[in-house]
Amino acid sequence: MSARARLGRRITFAAGSILAFAYVTPFFLVFVNSLKLKPDILANPLTLPSHVTWDNFQQALTKMNYFRSLTNSIIITTLSVSLLIVFSSMFAYYLARTKSKLSKWIFLGLVTSMIVPFQALMIPFMARFASIVSWNNRAALIFFYIGFGTAMSTFLYHGFISNIPSEIDEAAAIDGASDMTAFWKIIFPMMRPITATVAIINALWIWNDFLLPRLVLTPETQTLPLSTYLFYGQYSTEYGQAMAGLLLAVIPIIAFYLILQKQFISGISSGAVK
Repeated sequence: MSARARLGRRITFAAGSILAFAYVTPFFLVFVNSLKLKPDILANPLTLPSHVTWDNFQQALTKMNYFRSLTNSIIITTLSVSLLIVFSSMFAYYLARTKSKLSKWIFLGLVTSMIVPFQALMIPFMARFASIVSWNNRAALIFFYIGFGTAMSTFLYHGFISNIPSEIDEAAAIDGASDMTAFWKIIFPMMRPITATVAIINALWIWNDFLLPRLVLTPETQTLPLSTYLFYGQYSTEYGQAMAGLLLAVIPIIAFYLILQKQFISGISSGAVK
């Protein structure tokens, strides 16, 4: 290996180490402060705890009604992500295989809609769908997530499907398979990497979302991000309990990411974004 190549590796390693430190430090500080009493946190949140206490976690579990909130988060995230995968993959397959001006304009409209933030639509959107929210707020929230997540998911699937030869579809048609059969039995299994990518991106977004659930859900159906808001009062904040609650809220989604991280990287590197 040449000296220039070794220098490049060292620079890459140094830059990666700095970025890793920058990403890990906030999580480390949250964990450290979750083991402290409130006076210690107020005195210096950057030091190690002089006295380790696990009471913050016990109190956070009770105050958050953790297992009810966890169940709500799992139900909403699982159903939303599953339906997004089904609808977006089929929609992207149709757009990628249909060579017409209409399909191109539809795809362009989807991509354009991705630049419109939810905050710009929030007030008229909630006013228009108030009746759906009052009927079943969890179902309404899943419906909203499907609507807001379809554009990005379809965009990712479209780039991946465009790299799959159309001859595979033609061979399936010659064997007598319908378009639906060819998609679910041949094309969709080939999209496992991009499906993992879509699942992770949407799961991270839906699991950690605060604004839309805050507008839609009731205290009985609140998710984990909403339950962590209980530690922040008008006149006082339980910082130790809040740090413990944040850790309890992110552990499940981090575990989900670690399980699918290899497929996620594979999906990105093999055509997730064309």
